[in-house]
Amino acid sequence: MFEHINQKKKHLDANRPLPKYTVKSLREKLLLEWTYNTNAIEGNTLTINETKVVLEGITVGGKTIREHLEVINHRDAIHFVEEIVQKGEPLSEWQVKNLHRLVLKGIDDEYAGVYRDQQVFISGAKHIPPSPFLIIKEEMEQLMVWYEQAETKKMHPVARGAMLHAIFVGIHPFIDGNGRTSRLLLNLELMKEGFPPIVIKVENRIAYYEALDKAHTQKEHDDFIKLVAGEVEDSLNLYLSAID
Repeated sequence: MFEHINQKKKHLDANRPLPKYTVKSLREKLLLEWTYNTNAIEGNTLTINETKVVLEGITVGGKTIREHLEVINHRDAIHFVEEIVQKGEPLSEWQVKNLHRLVLKGIDDEYAGVYRDQQVFISGAKHIPPSPFLIIKEEMEQLMVWYEQAETKKMHPVARGAMLHAIFVGIHPFIDGNGRTSRLLLNLELMKEGFPPIVIKVENRIAYYEALDKAHTQKEHDDFIKLVAGEVEDSLNLYLSAID
């Protein structure tokens, strides 16, 4: 599954460092597309061009304050991800909570970075997230234990990132913002390994949700890993287009 990805990543690495302004423009392009798509998946109605002007500090008429905050907050969360990657910090619950705090800042400060204390349900999914009383002591603890296992460390970064995303969103540890946080964690894992960030596209939302639900209800992760792998290849192709 990862043969083409490995070859493309090797080709990209062989041509690094890329020119400074090429890297800058690629980063800006992916930051915009990542922010637009991740918010659109969750129901944000800002178009990609409206998202661009909000990132530039301009208010869009007829859109809610929440929709504007979702854009600004996600940009800040991406900056935090980039900071973690640059420092080479290992994944921790503190990082997860901080990412979530940035995602919900000014939207729901009471629950920003705080594990939920109520049962929640995922719209359109068969999977029911665990009871809030299990989250901190068991589910999130088990996720971190799984992440630290030698077998997990040996997994291909794409598979490991996809699994981290799927397990996290299955736990649904927060009242809101789990989807955005899970996609930030996925890209954090990829970027640590030198991959460009990926964009789960809103037009793939149905396949994305179906693959996640299959992972949660049947413990079958192949469909989700394949979906993520396809997006990884797209991002690598974008970077390679700057070389070739």
